[in-house]
Amino acid sequence: MKKILVPLGNSEKAVNTLQYAIDFASISKATIYVVQVFESVKSTGFLKKIDEFIEVEARQELSNILSKVDKKDVKIISKVFKGKITDSISIIAEALEVDIIISSASYTTADSSIYLGPIVGGLVKKTELPILIIPKGYKFKPYKNILLSIRSGIINKAQVLSPLQDLVAIFKAKVNLLHVITPSNTTEDNSLHEDFEALANKISNSENATVYQGILEHLIEVSPDLLCVIRRKRGFFAKLWEQNSIKKIDFESRIPLLVLRGNV
Repeated sequence: MKKILVPLGNSEKAVNTLQYAIDFASISKATIYVVQVFESVKSTGFLKKIDEFIEVEARQELSNILSKVDKKDVKIISKVFKGKITDSISIIAEALEVDIIISSASYTTADSSIYLGPIVGGLVKKTELPILIIPKGYKFKPYKNILLSIRSGIINKAQVLSPLQDLVAIFKAKVNLLHVITPSNTTEDNSLHEDFEALANKISNSENATVYQGILEHLIEVSPDLLCVIRRKRGFFAKLWEQNSIKKIDFESRIPLLVLRGNV
């Protein structure tokens, strides 16, 4: 993981998210690309001046955020962009060929009932890149114990586990694999691809209505530093992200959440 993209929101959450990414990058030896995106008012004349004013404010905000973090000799490249926030971040990530996106959970929403706001939720839906989602105020600590929770043991997409394998190598972490058997599982879902078996230090099975319920049952037992899930085209997480925003009552992780992208 040599390239990390950190999209920033308001300064309160952004400072903590950026510091988390810096602490992460100081171990993985990655370069951080920090972006602040603002949306255009899409007009001319007087309203065009508002665009210019917003851009100046965005640059000042970005400079302010960068001044409040301990850079730890990590290479940080920062830039302000104009455009639709979620679309722009996805385009920037692909153009830079970043390895992972690190973002705050609620990003810009002020609603305390929301776990993921529309921007981060939209990113999870749109990008093929792994996204590491950090709870508000969470401080970085190296990953020693990772909980990988899956419903289906099928892997059809090459290298879907590569980001997790990279983290295991970087932090010398152990992986606890939780295979949740739900009523919607097929016989094929209940089998386990050899890549899962090769990655996991321990494999557990659980019968539950959803993957999330299985996770809740095992969090205390496993006590992980990182939770990893795979978003597929069908299943619990696919339904969860049909809407961009996710309420805490439906799903919440109080530890960093790594979302990988599968294709089935």
